[in-house]
Amino acid sequence: MQKNWQIGSLFGIPLFLDSLWFVIVGLATLNFGVAYQGWGTVTAWSAGLVMALLLFTSVLLHELGHSLVAQSQGIKVNSITLFFFGGIAAIEEESKTPGKAFQVAIAGPAVSIILFVLLTLGYQVIPDTTLLNVMVRDLARINCVVALFNLIPGLPLDGGQVLKAALWKITGDRFQAVHWAAKSGQILGYCAIACGFALDFFTQELVTGLWIVLLGWFAIRNANTYDNVTTLQETLIKLQAVDAMTRDFRVVDANKTLREFADLYLLDTSFPHTSHIAHTYFAASDGRYRGLVKIDDLRITERSQWETETLQTIVHPLNTIPTVSESTSLADVINKLENEQLPQITVLSPAGAVAGVIDRGDTVKCLAQKLSLQISEGEIKRIKEEGTFPPGLQLGVIAKSVVER
Repeated sequence: MQKNWQIGSLFGIPLFLDSLWFVIVGLATLNFGVAYQGWGTVTAWSAGLVMALLLFTSVLLHELGHSLVAQSQGIKVNSITLFFFGGIAAIEEESKTPGKAFQVAIAGPAVSIILFVLLTLGYQVIPDTTLLNVMVRDLARINCVVALFNLIPGLPLDGGQVLKAALWKITGDRFQAVHWAAKSGQILGYCAIACGFALDFFTQELVTGLWIVLLGWFAIRNANTYDNVTTLQETLIKLQAVDAMTRDFRVVDANKTLREFADLYLLDTSFPHTSHIAHTYFAASDGRYRGLVKIDDLRITERSQWETETLQTIVHPLNTIPTVSESTSLADVINKLENEQLPQITVLSPAGAVAGVIDRGDTVKCLAQKLSLQISEGEIKRIKEEGTFPPGLQLGVIAKSVVER
């Protein structure tokens, strides 16, 4: 399993190194070391290592640009990670407006351009015949390339984020803007792969061609991720509690004694329970729901009182338990489940009656059916029993990002 190492923090943002970062540092050192051989072996390799580290310092500053602007908007930045293809800032949520999204997107390239200008001014005052001049000149060019490359208009690049902000402003639809920007990223990724293979074939520049192919693959993979997450966000807003809820509960007579309830529903092994469902009971009388019956309440009630006390004495009225309406969005349901750490929520009809119950497994099953996701019944059962979403399906985080908008 790939591992990240935390190397410190800046402005409260944890900094991580991906394990593959050491590979690209080695390759960068090799590239610069070979280029600087004219200044002697030891000097060349030392300068090569320094340049590799300065390269990633530039990348770090680029990502820090995004992060600080996001923080200024009240958005949490979970981390900055340096990895094989550069760096990435894990920004927790989307900006609230297209204008603010543009500010976050353009901040990284702006930092790289500023570094390019400063370094260009710097090498002009350094003697041309020195290695330091060459290193500063190379670093200036690298920052220029980083800025221009990242401004290519396709997700996941910064240019794709700028394109998304522009389309969002024009259309007023953030989701549609992401889909179009992601599609642009996918097209550019496939073009990069084709160019990489063409370069290999016609020029025999195998390393350069392979690098371009890898960049194209990386772009396609991440553009697909943006597209899929956005589709999931849209679906969470469109689907309602009524679409995911089940009627896996029993309505019992509120006038039954605790003994009668226990004998009929808890102790009778012939009663047809569904094996994977946590039993839920609501008490009703005179055509009205009186509340939720919690089995734990029976355990803390003296057995001597079971013969005389009725369910009415231990029910939790509907206005005291976690509930949502049938029209509540699935994003709000998931957010409530996660924020309050609830095993399930009761869904109420417009008339205030119990329409159904909903838990994490129900939400995942509903999404799987809607989006044709390959999630087995066994996995749904596990989610219901353990009360946690699958690690690869960060529904809590995604729902939170939608609700907070």
